[in-house]
Amino acid sequence: MLFDDSYQTVTGPVEGFFKDKGSKFLAYSFPIEGETDAKTHLATLRELHPKAVHHCYAYRLGADRMSYRMSDDGEPSGTAGRPILNTLYSKNVTNILVVVVRYFGGTLLGVPGLINAYKLATEDALNQSEIVTRHFYNLYHLKFSYPQMNDVMRIVKEMELPVREQVFEMECRLIAEVRVASTERFIARCEQIEGLSHSLLTSG
Repeated sequence: MLFDDSYQTVTGPVEGFFKDKGSKFLAYSFPIEGETDAKTHLATLRELHPKAVHHCYAYRLGADRMSYRMSDDGEPSGTAGRPILNTLYSKNVTNILVVVVRYFGGTLLGVPGLINAYKLATEDALNQSEIVTRHFYNLYHLKFSYPQMNDVMRIVKEMELPVREQVFEMECRLIAEVRVASTERFIARCEQIEGLSHSLLTSG
């Protein structure tokens, strides 16, 4: 396999904690599929911690280092979002959001202190998380007539494709997850079935 379509992420929400000179840093990590998930979790945490002075975060999507977003949320530039993101890189996890909620303790920590605090809070959350290997996949929409169903389901079974939706009537349709590394083989097999149409819905 030339292309490695696997990645590491967390299995579920986990909390981490760090305290320095009275300031409390509550770190929350979440597995996410996209920007919408990140916004939902952020909104929930803002409701949960309305009195916190900062909700700093970073999230990363996909395998490259270009798909990310971060926010210092009022902290000095580069002292919060960047340390959180760098920790995600160093732990080699993606499709993940980490939000660090800060309650100010009355004593300024300075730039080095802040960088350290956001880094260690993030590390604490990730160290408590269960890290799993998952695979990037594309969603394909298949359309075919009823007599072709056995041929289509043979592909699904032999390639072990998770099925998201299926409708079996005179005109059948099916939405399946295809691992990125298996896409060429999948398309080649689909093209051997006369009258079967396949279209890419989303890639991820």
